[in-house]
Amino acid sequence: MEKAQQKRAIEALLFLSEEPVKPDKLAVALSTSAEEAEKIARELQDDLSNQGRGGQIFEAAGGFQMGTLPELAPVLEKTFSEEVSSNLSTAALEVLAIIAYKQPVTRIEVESIRGVRSEHVLENLLKRKLIKVTGRKEGPGRPLLYGTTADFLKYFGLKDLEELPELELESDHDEEDDKSLVEDGGIEAGTAEKNLSASNSKSVNYGERTSDL
Repeated sequence: MEKAQQKRAIEALLFLSEEPVKPDKLAVALSTSAEEAEKIARELQDDLSNQGRGGQIFEAAGGFQMGTLPELAPVLEKTFSEEVSSNLSTAALEVLAIIAYKQPVTRIEVESIRGVRSEHVLENLLKRKLIKVTGRKEGPGRPLLYGTTADFLKYFGLKDLEELPELELESDHDEEDDKSLVEDGGIEAGTAEKNLSASNSKSVNYGERTSDL
């Protein structure tokens, strides 16, 4: 299969797939190695970017996925706003951000940061498979611990957790306070939510749109 045909095949596969496609799966379709398939996918990624197309290929959850450009979101939302909605509620984003930056974390720890009860929000995030139970914390009652999922990475267009935006700590903390906050794992709900919201603007994929929490 010639290189141009391989790129067309990858583009078609990613267009049809609702999930990120990993290099080893692309390799099977192209009858080549995973390394070569990944190389071709990255070349196609550059091609789409250089051609100024409305679609893009981005990495998420260890694979490649096709979506639309962030700057086209207003046009797409205007057209499809009644049919689809990708926006999480502020409460859901807040809880999700806390879990993303502090995981593994218990419900009580989430609520102590937010200052309000969060059972309902956690239940909905579990239903949407953006978070999962990762175990139990040692101690009285052995409360459940929560962490993010591969679907979380896909939703926010992240390759892995290392791509989470750095927390922008509030300016009224001095340098020593900021250092202490980072070392202790302490975060403010609003700060974490703003960072995660910024990450969500990275890509728009209308094939994955679901209703608000």
